Amino acid sequence: MMQNEEVVKEWIEKAEQDFGFASTIIEHTDYFAQICFHFQQAAERYLKAFIIANGLEFRPVHNLLELLGICKQKEPGIEEIEEACRYLNAFYIDTRYPVHWPTQYDRETAVKARDSTEELKECIRSFLKFQRSK
Repeated sequence: MMQNEEVVKEWIEKAEQDFGFASTIIEHTDYFAQICFHFQQAAERYLKAFIIANGLEFRPVHNLLELLGICKQKEPGIEEIEEACRYLNAFYIDTRYPVHWPTQYDRETAVKARDSTEELKECIRSFLKFQRSK
C-alpha cells in the first residue's frame, strides 16, 4: 500500500514539470548546463517520490547515489538505474556554482542527461505503478 499518495503525486508532478521543460527546450537553446540541471532535479524528485511512497527515511539531500541507496532498502532491483544516477549526479553542483574542474555542456551531454532521466523515470514509475492522471 502506497503511503502519502497525494504527496507522492505532488513529487511526481514536480519531476514531470522539470523533465517536460528540459525535454521541450533542449532543441531550442544553447543553455545546456541549465537543461542538465533540470534533468538532475527531475531525477532527484522521482527518487524522493519513491522514498516517500515506501515510507523510507526522507533526507533533504541532492546526491542521487545517496537517494538511490535509500531506495535500495525497499527495492534492491532499483540498482539498475545506478549508472543513470551517477551520470546525472554532478549536474546539481556543476551547473549552479563556479567549479574548478573541467566541465563541458553541449547538446550531446544534454541528450544523454535526458535519456538517463527517462530511464530513471520509467524504472521509478514501474516500481510505483504510478500512472499520471493527466
